[in-house]
Amino acid sequence: MGIRYYAYAFNGDDTKDALADPRLALSADPLADSWGLTSADGVIFTTSEQAVPVCDLLYLDKAWRYLQAFTSPLGAGGHRRPAYSMFEGDVTMHIDGWEPWVRVLVPSDIAAIAKDLSDLTDNELRSWLEDSVPSERDTDVLYVVGYLQKARVFVSGLAAAGRGLVYMIG
Repeated sequence: MGIRYYAYAFNGDDTKDALADPRLALSADPLADSWGLTSADGVIFTTSEQAVPVCDLLYLDKAWRYLQAFTSPLGAGGHRRPAYSMFEGDVTMHIDGWEPWVRVLVPSDIAAIAKDLSDLTDNELRSWLEDSVPSERDTDVLYVVGYLQKARVFVSGLAAAGRGLVYMIG
């Protein structure tokens, strides 16, 4: 299935709890939340629509790797974009699988991330993808740009509401 990215929002009043135990903000089955998986009579099916409101869950599928590289510092000691904090990390591999990366971004972090994401244009991402990953097809570019747009909307909503997020790469 692969490594995927999920971010769950939490209310500002819950910041201490999120910092104390970030996993409390995460779902037991983020993929089911993202894909709208449900079961009936022992059969699992998908509604193909996110089961959690879009203001509460950001699902970036596998596009997070591209967004991470796009926002990452350039070279050793390079400038760290605020948005990179939202995509940083990777799983820790073990002989029997992996351990997810989990991070809390408190409400005071979100405004700078939202501004940075709004400053990044779709065309900048398209150009970067074409230069950095030339083998990618047009549909792959649209896939990544679409997830950047979803990330912008999600984080700007959090900033406006004074919310934070816990994200998991895993």
